[in-house]
Amino acid sequence: MPDHAISPTRDQDYPEWYQQVVRAADLADQSPVRGCMVIKPNGYAIWERMQSILDRMFKATGHQNAYFPLFIPLSYLEKEAKHVEGFAKECAVVTHHRLELGADGKLVPTGKLEEPLVVRPTSETIIGAMYAKWIQSWRDLPVLINQWANVVRWEMRPRVFLRTTEFLWQEGHTAHATREEAVEETLRMLDVYATFAERDLAMPVIKGPKPSGERFPGAVDTYSIEAMMQDGKALQAGTSHFLGQNFAQAQEIKFSSASGQEEYCWTTSWGVSTRLIGAVIMTHSDDDGLVLPPRIAPLQIVLLPIHRTPEERETVLACCRTLEAKLTAEHFGDEPLRVRIDSRDMRGGDKAWQHIKQGVPLRVEIGPRDLAAGTVSVSRRDKPPKERVSVPLDAIVEQASQLLEELQRGLFEKALAFREAHTVRLGSTEEVVAFFGGTAEPAPKGKGGSARSGFAHVHVADDPAVAAILDPLKVTVRCIPMEGDDEPGTCIVTGLFVNRRSVLARSY
Repeated sequence: MPDHAISPTRDQDYPEWYQQVVRAADLADQSPVRGCMVIKPNGYAIWERMQSILDRMFKATGHQNAYFPLFIPLSYLEKEAKHVEGFAKECAVVTHHRLELGADGKLVPTGKLEEPLVVRPTSETIIGAMYAKWIQSWRDLPVLINQWANVVRWEMRPRVFLRTTEFLWQEGHTAHATREEAVEETLRMLDVYATFAERDLAMPVIKGPKPSGERFPGAVDTYSIEAMMQDGKALQAGTSHFLGQNFAQAQEIKFSSASGQEEYCWTTSWGVSTRLIGAVIMTHSDDDGLVLPPRIAPLQIVLLPIHRTPEERETVLACCRTLEAKLTAEHFGDEPLRVRIDSRDMRGGDKAWQHIKQGVPLRVEIGPRDLAAGTVSVSRRDKPPKERVSVPLDAIVEQASQLLEELQRGLFEKALAFREAHTVRLGSTEEVVAFFGGTAEPAPKGKGGSARSGFAHVHVADDPAVAAILDPLKVTVRCIPMEGDDEPGTCIVTGLFVNRRSVLARSY
């Protein structure tokens, strides 16, 4: 098999390695519109897998899908001051509704709108306006709605899947009669995201509340799941927001309680985006290309017929078709195995490398010698490309699901071990500065643009003085872990008492 490794490697230049993995796997391309990406079929198939799993999880928790307008009147955003302030610099605004030919023959915007329309950066305000119309009584509650949509947030430094001006996501928006119900919903959806990340993406995450400076604009509390990428940086993989009554008061979302009193609703919002594709790439992929966890891989098993003559081709393809039918009748989890025969007329080595770069979990080669021996040659994507195991033909059907489960579990365990190896507990500002390299200047290639990366668990208060220490290092408080790190202490900056350590890291 020829050498088709990704260049540069992760150690040589991590950011460029990421771009090359995306290109080699044919996931996405730059569009003619600056900051926007074209998600190609291979990339979109991964997003469809994520959508399918999450959509089932949302519906299992009582949510329904709906769709709301792409355009939001400017006055709607202005009703919630903190919200509009938080998104103002990222908003794209429509001010005209038609084009006309000018004197020079070029198109000129005309027909100025009476009120500018903001292209959806998020939908709290437009959805809130509808909830105010729909909700009258406590009997109308709770309202549990999710939307699959695109959003626009003007991005100055785009990176495919991680930060783009337009991206795809889902956003859940719920309204409740009591604070307790809304908080319960916020935490329930955080758990849904954490389960999805760890079970399906094989990506270990830390979940917890964000400090006040990192909250969603207008939220009372924001909770996130934070994952560590292979360069040691954190990536915020999902958020769930308890909005209190802030948006309800701004948008008059009221209901008549069982006792006849008029009250404001308690609301939540929560979302994940196509950023998760970038998260999977940076968590699992290697110097040979993309590595996909089997649960989200659009293609789990590829059958590769090997032959030299037309006669061999027919015999081998007949075996492949029989094997494909048997494999697709089997299940991995609660879904049938996703299997395809690659019968294209091209060199076997080039064909195999294409599937390696695209992250297909299992490659099964079948040739005349295999047929004679009653075996197949199996290669796992989490093993070196040249490593093959001979498996009896009548056993591969039974073993396929087990091999995929081992691969899925192994990816999670490897990512968890990496996170633990790059996590420290620190007790002073001097240790924090030393751990993160004492500088925010770019380091040599291979460090992802940071002097030192990893997670530092530290006692810090939710205080501006902490940010003053961390900002020069380009480090932020990612979250306050809700599980496993409940040691109380005093803030290393202010001396204030804190109940738990927080996670500090550089991030995407």
